[in-house]
Amino acid sequence: MTSKVLILSGDGIGAEVTAQAEKLINNLADRYGMQVALESGLVGGAAYDATGTPLPEETLDKANNSDAILLGAVGGPAWEQLPFEKRPERGLLGLRSELALFANLRPAITYAQLADASSLKSELVSGLDIMIVRELTGGIYFGQPRGVREAVGGEREGFNTLVYKESEISRIAHAAFAVARKRSKRLCSVDKANVLECTELWREVVTEVGKEYPDCELTHMYVDNAAMQLVRQPKQFDVIVTTNMFGDILSDIAAMLTGSIGMLPSASLDDRGKGMYEPVHGSAPDIAGSDKANPLAALLSVEMMLRYSLGQPQLADKVGSAVKSVLDKGLRTIDLYRGEGVVVGTEEMGDAVIAELE
Repeated sequence: MTSKVLILSGDGIGAEVTAQAEKLINNLADRYGMQVALESGLVGGAAYDATGTPLPEETLDKANNSDAILLGAVGGPAWEQLPFEKRPERGLLGLRSELALFANLRPAITYAQLADASSLKSELVSGLDIMIVRELTGGIYFGQPRGVREAVGGEREGFNTLVYKESEISRIAHAAFAVARKRSKRLCSVDKANVLECTELWREVVTEVGKEYPDCELTHMYVDNAAMQLVRQPKQFDVIVTTNMFGDILSDIAAMLTGSIGMLPSASLDDRGKGMYEPVHGSAPDIAGSDKANPLAALLSVEMMLRYSLGQPQLADKVGSAVKSVLDKGLRTIDLYRGEGVVVGTEEMGDAVIAELE
């Protein structure tokens, strides 16, 4: 059966890194007979420039009809002055919402070859392997009402609503426990239950769901402490589950423990395993077009796609091994370079990973 994959390059370095990912997918198809059909679409600032909207109906239709989506990056200074609803990021949020991609999986892995590139001491991060499961379609990013209004006294005030239904919390908790069962069976739920009633409910529901997973150890931690512990003793964590906003923040903290945000993929899944896969590094417009972008996060996003949506775990293992082999040989994009090894560009790094597949 042929899998349909939609590639959305987006903005900035998105086009450069997804070009390497597309090359990898085509190589897997040619070499191992993987049946896949690729198509492309517009999203973000590039979509706005071409159509006047960051998420065209044509792109949404293609996404709905795909088995998986590979996204590059969206956003950049060129679109920061647009009305809120026209900004590139609304295209990304729209895809997550329209496709019901409620579970965001963000691995933070420190490869042994890159332990010295971390901002922390190598002994604190060497061997680090954390999975952050972030709720993606609820919480304060989507809650209503929201906006800016005139308050008493004539000054403006901004307001947003943090809201979670019990069913939304239960759904992401089940997803996180399923991930924990495939790892070390340890799950830490992060909230702010001592201040926010919404996350007090979060803790109650996660605890109830936890009773269905007696083989897993469940702990709870306030988000401020979790942020501190991530930079104090990060290897105490295995799987973390948390809200949309807290997950957004904590996953970026975890990213820097690994040496470079250019190494980190992500998966956003619905309840049937369909997913959108993307590197977490953003559009980096300052280096766009200079062949400096690290494509490894995009290639590792393909690895996650193979594993979670396309049913190809053996090919996923091959991609992961190829990335490790390239790092073993000392190849480094500029973001990874710390005085040792050989600096290579985006395309050369992509070609090197493909060459290691055998």
